[in-house]
Amino acid sequence: MSRIMGLDVGDKTIGVALSDPFGWTAQGLKTVQRVGIKKDLQKLAEIINKYNVNKIVVGLPKNMDGTIGHQGQKILEFNEKLDEKFNNIEIIQWDERLTTAAAERTLIEADVSRKKRKNVIDKMAAVYILQGYLDSISKQ
Repeated sequence: MSRIMGLDVGDKTIGVALSDPFGWTAQGLKTVQRVGIKKDLQKLAEIINKYNVNKIVVGLPKNMDGTIGHQGQKILEFNEKLDEKFNNIEIIQWDERLTTAAAERTLIEADVSRKKRKNVIDKMAAVYILQGYLDSISKQ
């Protein structure tokens, strides 16, 4: 069975989440430390192969007015590299406004220490991105 992968791409890390085999729920998998685009894509390729990923949902940060700023531009460039490397996999850009804030709020409410939050925030944001996408397709 194939899965859908969600990514929260930052300058230093990439949060990775995966759907269950039925595409109902998103679970955090890991946070990948970024070391350079080739190695980043290689790490993602290992996950894609291991979990039989057939679709990637990448969080696209937008400004509150819907425009794409500096960070969003970086993500669009990352997505181009992703598409070149995995041209047989559908890549979806998902509006990720407020996902990191929502993830942080959830972790604070769960009384997770600041140090531990730093280690899981990107993975948690990837879960929010992917779950938002999964919820949107289940309504169709």
